[in-house]
Amino acid sequence: MKIAILGGTGEQGPGLALRWAKAGENVIIGSRQKEKGEKVAAELNQELGKNVLRGTDNVTAAAEADIIVLTVPYSAHIGTLESVKEQCKGKIFIDVSVPLDPDNARRVIMPAAGSASEEAQQVLGSEVKVLCALQNVSAHALRDLNATIDCDVLVCGDKDARPTVMELINKIGGGIRAISAGPLEAARQIEPITALLIRLNILNKVHSAGIRMTGLPTK
Repeated sequence: MKIAILGGTGEQGPGLALRWAKAGENVIIGSRQKEKGEKVAAELNQELGKNVLRGTDNVTAAAEADIIVLTVPYSAHIGTLESVKEQCKGKIFIDVSVPLDPDNARRVIMPAAGSASEEAQQVLGSEVKVLCALQNVSAHALRDLNATIDCDVLVCGDKDARPTVMELINKIGGGIRAISAGPLEAARQIEPITALLIRLNILNKVHSAGIRMTGLPTK
C-alpha cells in the first residue's frame, strides 16, 4: 500500500517516512508547497542511500495514497482536512495531530468534537476510516534510525482498519509496539498524553519520554 504523510516536512513526518521507507513501504511526503515536499524527500533519500521517497503537495499525495497520515500542527488541522477531503474518501486516515495549547505545549485545549481525531472524522465524513495513533512517540527518536523507541502506540478508531494500522506501526521498528485502544472516542484520553510527555521532557531535560502499557496479553 502507498502511504502519504501530509505535513511530512514537519516534526514527526520525516522520521516516519524514513522508518517506513527503510521497512520497504512506498511513502510520499506531502507539504503545502510541492517544492518543499520534493526538497525534504531528496534529503531523506540521500540519508537512506537510495531513491525511494517522493515529495509533492498534500492534495496530490493524498490522491495517490491508500493510507493517509496527518502530522500537521493543530493550527493547520481543519484547513488541511478540508483541502484533502475529496481525496480521502474510501481510505484509511491516521490522525497524529494533538490540540496543544498554543501558549503552553504542556497543556491541551480539546476541540468541541472531543478530540482532534474525532474532529477529523466529522470533517472527512463517514466514508473515511479515521484512526488516532502515534501522538505519543518522540519525533527525536523517530528521526534517528539507530535510536531505540521505548514507547507503545495506542491505536483507536475504525475497528476493521485497526489491524492494518497496527501492523504498519509495528514496522516502524526500534522497539515500538502498537496496542488497540478501542473506538475513536478513546482519542480523548490518548491525545492529552502528549502534553504530559512534553512536560516530562522539560522537567527531566530529555527528548524522548514515552509510555509503556503493562499487564496486557503479548498478542
